[in-house]
Parts: sequence; structure tokens; C-alpha cells
Amino acid sequence: MEGKPVSYSRLVMAIQMNPEDANPAGNVHGGVIMKYVDTAAGVVSIRHARKLAVTASIDRLDFHHPVFVGDLLILKASLNMVGRSSMEVGVRVEAENVLTGEVRHTASAYLTFVAIDKPGRPVAVPPLILESEEDSRRNCEAMERKRVRMEQKASEKCRP
Repeated sequence: MEGKPVSYSRLVMAIQMNPEDANPAGNVHGGVIMKYVDTAAGVVSIRHARKLAVTASIDRLDFHHPVFVGDLLILKASLNMVGRSSMEVGVRVEAENVLTGEVRHTASAYLTFVAIDKPGRPVAVPPLILESEEDSRRNCEAMERKRVRMEQKASEKCRP
């Protein structure tokens, strides 16, 4: 199977936040942002695999600053690592005040997706071709996150 570069599936997505996206505090609800993070990561995974892909885990989702109604939510998603059937996608979330032009880094997330066939079984995906030092750094960090995840899963199985 021929590899694909990180740039092949990279995605930038933007959505304006509206009043129905707000929580009782008046900020955009974290769950709304999570949905868009999952959507962006899913598109990246499907573009790389050219197969259906499902969310296997959200390794991390950190919120740094609030997003406000009227802000443009910008999601930048790209593959960090590819295994046999799994893919780690990093998503950077920014909020732009469209009136002032101010852009804030509001959240970051790492998600793992698995490519599947029609019956829902995992299928192999193309290898990832790293194109830059930044891609290599992200790949290395993703491998470390996977190692830690696997250790945590193994230790959870040992508990009574």
C-alpha cells in the first residue's frame, strides 16, 4: 500500500458560533466544540484511509480560553501518526473575533480513529509520509502518547 503525506488529508474548517451554541454562562458550550473537533478529526482520518473511520478514543482535550457567540471557530486538523488500522489526529482550535480580528488558541485535542470495512472490522490504512521536522516531532510525540495509552490499558486489565 502506497503511503500518503500528512498534507494529503490536512483540514482547516471554520464555523461561526451562534446563540444556540451557548451554555448557561453565555460562552460556547464545550460539547459543541467537542463535536466539531470529532468531526474535523474524522474527516482527516477518512481522507487518509479513503475508508470509513470511527472514533476510538480522545486521548486529550484541553480548553485554554472561552469561545464566544459570534466568534469564528477555526479547527486545524492533521494526522500525527498512523498504525495498521489506527490513526492519531491532532486538532488545534482557534476562535477569531470577526469584528476585531483577534485570534485565540482556545483548545487542543488528540483523537484516535480506526478505519473499518462495511461490517465494522478494522482495515489497514496507508502509511504516513512525514514531510517536515514539525511532522516528525508530532509523530514522535504521538508514538509516546500511544505507548502511555497501551501501558494504562494493560494496567487496567490487571485490576481486580
